[in-house]
Amino acid sequence: MKIKYIITIVTLWVTISYSFAQITNTEKDSLYILQTEELKEPDKVLHAEPLYIDLIRDLGARKGEKEWNLGLGLTDNLSFDSYEALVEYEWAPVNRLGLEVELPFTFYAPMKGTERDSVPSNQLNSLKLAAQWTFLVNAAHATSMAVGYINEFELSDFRNFGSPMIRGNVYNPFLVVAKRWGSNYHTLIYTGPMFHQNFSNKKMYTTYDINTSFHYMITGTRNFIGVELNQTLDNKELKTVMRPQMRLGISENLMVGIVAGIPVQKGNERLSSFVRLIWEPKHN
Repeated sequence: MKIKYIITIVTLWVTISYSFAQITNTEKDSLYILQTEELKEPDKVLHAEPLYIDLIRDLGARKGEKEWNLGLGLTDNLSFDSYEALVEYEWAPVNRLGLEVELPFTFYAPMKGTERDSVPSNQLNSLKLAAQWTFLVNAAHATSMAVGYINEFELSDFRNFGSPMIRGNVYNPFLVVAKRWGSNYHTLIYTGPMFHQNFSNKKMYTTYDINTSFHYMITGTRNFIGVELNQTLDNKELKTVMRPQMRLGISENLMVGIVAGIPVQKGNERLSSFVRLIWEPKHN
């Protein structure tokens, strides 16, 4: 009798614990979304944002929000490796307007048997200034839309630095559409043309970017796993890189994003990796 009694108690405890865990997970999602979206003004929808082509502040940014990003990446090419580094600061001076300043660097290391002179020179690629305005926040449908603009002053490499200082300019208007499906699934499209202007020959050419992302956000956290598809239409040729990724919260204000790059088409670029450290200082 005692054994049956113990088995009954254990079975009941497991059943209650499982039910409580299920309720807790649901409540966690609801409370986290509530904290992000409804406890402050104006309205804001929680979205999972891509880690490689990231946004200029959150969609529906609130006044006072700010964020520092430090990025480090490695790309394997046929004759050399390229190392990417960036420093980025984002802030929202008013509700729904995000601003950004970014300094991206690239350093090159020749593969064995490759002459150093045949490898591109290390460089501070550009000075990037950007703005993003979220013009639609629909909390009922968990949808946000934004327009933005990036102006990229392209700089000469370190081998020719100052001759000239600015060698060109990139004009990049873009559109962002994001939607959350239920509590955990997120989709986002980031698209727009890039007009490249070369000051030395006064020529201009255009490319077009189509970046889509799909993420699953872990219950009750800001952690997610997903994939980002970066596609560029250049001279009628479509180049696609698939980037599986994950984001982990280290503390309340510190997160790390880990990204792998897998080119779909064969070419000089092979596998790549990228890590983004994200720090959001506290604000009122």
